[in-house]
Amino acid sequence: MNIKNLVVLVTGGTGSFGKTMVNKLLADGCREIRIISRDEAKQEDMRIAYSREELKFYIGDVRDRAAVDKAMRGVDLVFHAAALKQVPSCEFFPMEAVKTNIIGSQNVIDSAVAAGAKSLVCLSTDKAVMPVNAMGMSKAMMEKVAQASSRQLGEKETVISCVRYGNVMCSRGSVIPLFIKQIQEGKPLTITEPTMTRFMLSLQDAIELVNFAFENAHQGDIFIRKAPACTVHQLARALLDIFEADNEIKVIGWRHGEKLYETLASAEELLRSEDMGDYFRVSYDNRDLNYAKFFTEGDVEEASTEDYHSHNTHQLSSDELKTLLLSLPEVHAALKA
Repeated sequence: MNIKNLVVLVTGGTGSFGKTMVNKLLADGCREIRIISRDEAKQEDMRIAYSREELKFYIGDVRDRAAVDKAMRGVDLVFHAAALKQVPSCEFFPMEAVKTNIIGSQNVIDSAVAAGAKSLVCLSTDKAVMPVNAMGMSKAMMEKVAQASSRQLGEKETVISCVRYGNVMCSRGSVIPLFIKQIQEGKPLTITEPTMTRFMLSLQDAIELVNFAFENAHQGDIFIRKAPACTVHQLARALLDIFEADNEIKVIGWRHGEKLYETLASAEELLRSEDMGDYFRVSYDNRDLNYAKFFTEGDVEEASTEDYHSHNTHQLSSDELKTLLLSLPEVHAALKA
């Protein structure tokens, strides 16, 4: 997609995903990049660090439709990354997750449609599939809100889609920066459950997924990036080897709302998905409310299809995991520190 003459809005643009997206847009020569977020300090730091006239900053919360509307005027593409993402925080304050992740997302969607934006991509998570915690439930509802809105639109109106991926390495709140900090401080590496598996995805892969959605989305699509996985014990062990450290690995028990493994696509979704190589395109369920005409005695194919999760995807070997970790700029920076 040629974005050189386009205006792009990034909600939550001062976070890990948002800043990586901004870097990509700047590298591609985007004419104007708007960032809306509620943290003025982070915006000021970003303004000083980048010092680029293409960047325009808007103080505002996605919970406030009027603030979103001001940033949305004249926008071509929207990347919606603003969210409450920390699982324990959302467990203790679930209504705050509702306000930001569900109502805030509806505000962004309605604003984008009203402004005539060409495409809106909403950032989701593997925790939205068969969710067991408030954060995942709120993201699952965000996906439903996006798809419900897309049902009312034609392909020539704002195309609304979602991207869904697992653990993004070195993003805000991820475990890798914590492990590195614990190694550097000589403290035990704290893991919840040694056999717990998580998908491993780089921020660059995550941004490529967003670009893929902008270029390929139809109304209501959810795009999934296929990814390998490893156990949290294996991840801790690999980082200790890379840093040539001998810190203790301490099992502290499960946190609120955690799963043993994460699921990127359910069996039901895979039956209506398109395998696009590195990606799955999951189309929304196009049935209407007249359920009786869709009645069947059962579906053998659905019964035999398995969910796509971090236990049955490709499991990284120790060497593969170390190679992947050494590809991260954050790990290189920590090794030089």
